[in-house]
Amino acid sequence: MSTTEQTVTDGVTNLQLNTPEQLVEAIKEQGTKVRKFKKKGTSKADLQPHIDELLALKAKYATLTGQGTEEKKKSKVKKVKEAKKPRGRLVATRDCHYVETINDAQFGDIKLMNSAYKTDRVWTPVKDLGESHVGKQVWIRGRVNTSRGKGKSAFLLIRSGFASVQATIFASETIPVPMAKYTQKIPPESVVDMFGTVKAAKVDSATQSNVEISIERVYGVSISEPELPFQLTDASRSQQEIASLLEKGEKVPTVGQDMRLNNRFLDLRTNANHAIFQVQSGVCMHFRNYLLSQGFTEIHSPKILAGASEGGSECFNLDYFGTEACLAMSPQLYKQYAIAADFGRVFETGPVFRAEHSNTPRHLCEFTGLDMEMEIKEHYHEVLEMLGNMFVSIFNGLNRESKGQLEAVRRQYPFEDMLYDTEKPLILTFAECVDMLRGEEKKLKAEGKTFEEIVAAGAHIEDNTDFSTPNEKLVGRIVKAKHKTEFYIVDKYPLAARPFYTMPDPENPMLSNSYDIFMRGQEILSGAQRVHIPEMLVERAQHHEIPVETIQSYVDCFKLGCSPHGGGGVGMERVVMLFLDLNTVRKTSLCPRTPDRCTP
Repeated sequence: MSTTEQTVTDGVTNLQLNTPEQLVEAIKEQGTKVRKFKKKGTSKADLQPHIDELLALKAKYATLTGQGTEEKKKSKVKKVKEAKKPRGRLVATRDCHYVETINDAQFGDIKLMNSAYKTDRVWTPVKDLGESHVGKQVWIRGRVNTSRGKGKSAFLLIRSGFASVQATIFASETIPVPMAKYTQKIPPESVVDMFGTVKAAKVDSATQSNVEISIERVYGVSISEPELPFQLTDASRSQQEIASLLEKGEKVPTVGQDMRLNNRFLDLRTNANHAIFQVQSGVCMHFRNYLLSQGFTEIHSPKILAGASEGGSECFNLDYFGTEACLAMSPQLYKQYAIAADFGRVFETGPVFRAEHSNTPRHLCEFTGLDMEMEIKEHYHEVLEMLGNMFVSIFNGLNRESKGQLEAVRRQYPFEDMLYDTEKPLILTFAECVDMLRGEEKKLKAEGKTFEEIVAAGAHIEDNTDFSTPNEKLVGRIVKAKHKTEFYIVDKYPLAARPFYTMPDPENPMLSNSYDIFMRGQEILSGAQRVHIPEMLVERAQHHEIPVETIQSYVDCFKLGCSPHGGGGVGMERVVMLFLDLNTVRKTSLCPRTPDRCTP
């Protein structure tokens, strides 16, 4: 009987097949036959004998070769589902290549940089790289922002601050393949040192867009975990970019404010955040430089006070070795001490604490106060003009010296430059602003608006009361439209709306020698001429129903004579927020302290 003859025993095909090769051919033929029967629509009953024959052939093959048994057993083992990993960019598994120093090898992770040695390396900041460096060899340090590798090459975007440059590597006679592979697998956000030759290039994705670095040596200084809480790319998109991608039907991961603040150390690495805090640094520098140029002395006052700061309830109380104390809500008392001590003109930059249970976009429980106080020769407008000119100097300095930072912020958080007179600020009286509001109220009434709608629009104000937030914003819009400025000073507030130590107006006892300063329709500074006569201070305190004994030490500092004086204080974070037109002061605080956040 030939090898193709068949006999049937107990319904199973008994093929005269003695080798694995013959069985494989038979399995293929039987598989083809089964598929043809299925296409023809053969009934299940008629098809089953042919399927049985196919299974019998496969079983014989398994018996003959000893294959399939172990695989079958394994397939019955239930696969344990792996825990879901947090979302983040994954990188290929790294084979760590360690070096003790940069002299040990051309590449690798430095085991520990613990100041064990010094070299004569000269470092070039990434932000300084340009065409003048082409052809030169440089050392740089930065973070791996993004990387892509293929075969024996890699392209990396190296970030330092908000500057970036492309670095490339290609395996060659001088660059071993393991070095190229090592470079490919450095996780994003790792800190690296690189040595290479600067070459001319066009790289739109880098701030240093006209050059790139050809890597010749590379070392991992601090290797990041491969999975990040969020991607900096996602945290760096503007709202316009997000909207555009959504319109195209793309899925766009977004990073919420709480996620950012919970991982602030990562969030602060974005270009916009670097720029925001460089602008903040600029505000403090220009504040200090201007006042120093005007003969001011910088002081540093205590922040732990006995009792309650200014007799208020919005202070953080603490136990001070068994006695009551609180954190300072203002350095005002000590600024006035300095004036009483004949310092003449003083300023301070320091923390201010407010236990206000307020979660608005412009309030913090701890912020940095920029405060000043100065002697008055004749009229408190000397102070008002000093403050106005100081802010103009700050704004001019930022626009002149921080253009790159402003543009970096604008790319993620688009804003229009603040309108202001670059030489002299606009000064309005409180009464003039009230007239503006009442003119708007009259218009809204004529349009049939209800009282509630008028109040919500900010057009209603009671006599002898301070502005509400809606009032301030409406005045800001009117002033911008009428005077083409978003920076202005409001003078002569009602005495009833100011603290007890505010000097009354000499002509109208209902008014005071006080002022507020505004940016983009929001108050940033409140100040005044202070009462410097002890008897008058006691009288004003009693008028406000403040127990004199609680402020006795404040009154006493004026009993030995004190020059007339005035000043004011501003929250640094609020100035930065409004100059950049950001939507919350939390963006301008390094690690904001609010009623519901005391970490990180």
